[in-house]
Amino acid sequence: MLDHTHLRNILFIDIETVPLAEHYDDLDDDSKHFWNRKSGYLRKEEETPEDLYPQAGIYAEFGKVICISVGFMHEEEGWQLRIKSMYGHDEKKVLSEFIALLNKHYNSNRYLLCAHNGKEFDFPYLSRRILINNLKLPALLDVAERKPWEIRHLDTLKLWKFGDYRNFTSLRLLVHLFKLPVPTDEVDGSQIAELYWKNGDFEKIVHHCQTDVVAVAQLILRFKNMTPLEEKSITIV
Repeated sequence: MLDHTHLRNILFIDIETVPLAEHYDDLDDDSKHFWNRKSGYLRKEEETPEDLYPQAGIYAEFGKVICISVGFMHEEEGWQLRIKSMYGHDEKKVLSEFIALLNKHYNSNRYLLCAHNGKEFDFPYLSRRILINNLKLPALLDVAERKPWEIRHLDTLKLWKFGDYRNFTSLRLLVHLFKLPVPTDEVDGSQIAELYWKNGDFEKIVHHCQTDVVAVAQLILRFKNMTPLEEKSITIV
């Protein structure tokens, strides 16, 4: 799929998610009950549901989307990458803006969504949260009853695995291996929940999300044996 995919038809995305509540004790009784059951499959003997609650944000049933960054390529004296972010406390508003973008500009079979580990995280997470918020799935995420080759999703992790399902390779490791020009980012994904709940620091959260979009786009260029973009060719809108 990658060899025959035009860069103009790819929407690069990354999302940031956090637990639905800051602390385990902030949950209602029903939510605690379901998290206790979920965490029971995850925790070690000495761990409690409270201990594991900071990880709740990676599960769509117990977390929410606080930022979606997207990037698209266009040609203007060489390839350019433009990045836009939708973020905020109101998840339904963030998701609605993303859906509106897809419905307006990416509503045909020639377009693809691309993310790192997108097939196991970003795409299903977004789809589940869209339904939970009583919104309508856009065409690019509505994959029910589609054949595998009809699903318009690219995943840089899957591309890198070459059929090997035994290990996970982080986006940051691939950036390092290929020496890709990606903006400096001091934030680790594990810090997002703390930045959100303690400080409401959307500036750092959004920058981290946008940096990952740049990394995914640069990686696709590298996979296509093309020259990575220079910083002057990347615009935040």
